[in-house]
Amino acid sequence: MAAARLERGVELGSASVCFSRSSGAEVRLFTHLVVREDAHLLYGFATEGERQVFRQLIKISGVGPRTALSVLSGLSVNDLAQAVSTQETGRIVKVPGIGKKTAERLLLELKGKLGVDLGLPAGGVARSDAAQGERMLILIDIERLMLSADMALAG
Repeated sequence: MAAARLERGVELGSASVCFSRSSGAEVRLFTHLVVREDAHLLYGFATEGERQVFRQLIKISGVGPRTALSVLSGLSVNDLAQAVSTQETGRIVKVPGIGKKTAERLLLELKGKLGVDLGLPAGGVARSDAAQGERMLILIDIERLMLSADMALAG
């Protein structure tokens, strides 16, 4: 996992491939904020697809943000989607920190959840369903931000 300090003092965790551009170059990041009792953690991704896969990964029991970033650092979104569609455990266990049982759980949980909405070939969600899903994710993000703001104001 790579970490970058932004100008305002926020630490950003990301997959290591995200910061492969030269220093000083403008970078557009897609972010995901994790609000915990003890910390607010911001994760950055080079593409929307990476962020969506990260969100799918952290929904899986036993897979936290660090493990999800490890998976995204070890496999591209396309490679992960291909491994899931072919149920190829061998590709996933090559990722540091992922054992056979975790790899099998990832394959089971991600089956049918990666596809067109991530810009991948067929076998995924129809365009209208993907757009509706994206709108739902945006609303959920807004609700989370409002909840964390309420908590910050209350405590």
